[in-house]
Amino acid sequence: MEKFSDPEISRRQLLRSGLTVTAASFLIGGLEGTFPAQAHAQSPLTPDAALGALMDGNKRFMSGGLTHHEQDLAVLKQHTEEKQEPFAAVLSCADSRVPVELVFDQSIGHIFVTRVAGNIITAEIIGSLEYGAVVLGTKVILVMGHSNCGAVKATIQGKDVPGQISALFPHIQPAVNQAGSDLASATKANAKIQATLLRESSTVISGLVKAGSVKVVAGYYDLGSGSVTLLES
Repeated sequence: MEKFSDPEISRRQLLRSGLTVTAASFLIGGLEGTFPAQAHAQSPLTPDAALGALMDGNKRFMSGGLTHHEQDLAVLKQHTEEKQEPFAAVLSCADSRVPVELVFDQSIGHIFVTRVAGNIITAEIIGSLEYGAVVLGTKVILVMGHSNCGAVKATIQGKDVPGQISALFPHIQPAVNQAGSDLASATKANAKIQATLLRESSTVISGLVKAGSVKVVAGYYDLGSGSVTLLES
């Protein structure tokens, strides 16, 4: 299989992709009966409080004092199958060692999770997170990388890989260019870059951020300790 001759993705190209999704989301939302009515603060939490709830849950996860299992039955009895009102959204890597709800000690219906190898921003991810923010009322969006990420490691190595795996590399390469070959540094840089792209690529999300209705942050999950660290953008 041939390697990519140009591993870079231009910011302009990504922005065009995001704006296309934004426009499409409004067109689809305008179809009667397609989506529920736009959410207006379904969760009573502020963006800062929503982020605090995630981080408090991570502390319980690290200490072994999980409480989410006590909530599952109650949530199901409240007919979660008919509606969802998550207070937070998380863009995570697809890695099987990163169970998002467990890491933040949250139950059914609390977190709107999108997952893709390398926790990268694509048109589909943007559209999903816009839906979470506009329709479901999520208050915080966390883009979360993790230690020993295979997608970032493969991008650093730049070797031939089978199938479509190399399609991930151009999205992650800017972080490698910025942080170098150190895996942890490149993974953290990637999470911050993807969070910035999300804020800039979606007029929907950027508008909510400017209005103070939504917060977009980057984080790093350590597989060994179980700790999630917020990263400064």
